[in-house]
Amino acid sequence: MTRVLVVDDQDLVRHGLRTILELGGVEVVGEAADGADAVAAAKRLQPDVVLMDLRMPGIDGVEATRRITETSGPPVVVLTTFDTDQHVVDAIRAGALGFLLKDVTSDALLDAVHRAATGQPVIAPAILARLMDHFSSRPPTAPAAPPGLTDLSDREREILALIGAGLSNAEIADDLVISMATVKTHVRHVFAKLGARDRVQAVVIARDVGLHRPPRS
Repeated sequence: MTRVLVVDDQDLVRHGLRTILELGGVEVVGEAADGADAVAAAKRLQPDVVLMDLRMPGIDGVEATRRITETSGPPVVVLTTFDTDQHVVDAIRAGALGFLLKDVTSDALLDAVHRAATGQPVIAPAILARLMDHFSSRPPTAPAAPPGLTDLSDREREILALIGAGLSNAEIADDLVISMATVKTHVRHVFAKLGARDRVQAVVIARDVGLHRPPRS
């Protein structure tokens, strides 16, 4: 049974999430109302997944996510109303594995929890779209390039650019007229060289360094 820690500063939200999860066969091993309690509970309870609110008093969800993931803690899935785009971008950099809106359906929430428990990134389509808009309209200011960027081949840089444009592996294969297996190999090499855990982080890196070319028409 998947074990989950629920983190939110609102009692009603925590209660609602607990009800949905337990009815769906997920064990809620604990709750936390702020980031400091979340970090302590994640270490003490060792859940399979942490559902993390972003905006909380004291230590917020971004910093709590960083502290949990930097010590090889459980995967963190952020639940957000998406009030502030930058908070979501910051949470990606802090190590969050997934992002869901708080109006997510019960079935989608349960599916996301089970997927996250196996290490699969989960992200709501609306959040991905907003993330892309964020980088298009308000690009970050000259962050340091990741060390592995210079190790990428020309083809791998092209693959990274298309990931930054939001394309799936299948769409990249069609765009570059190469096989799906070849795309998967390139993507695996890109992730390894950049130290990116998943596609969401790769999108952030691509956008940070200005690699986000549109697909060929």
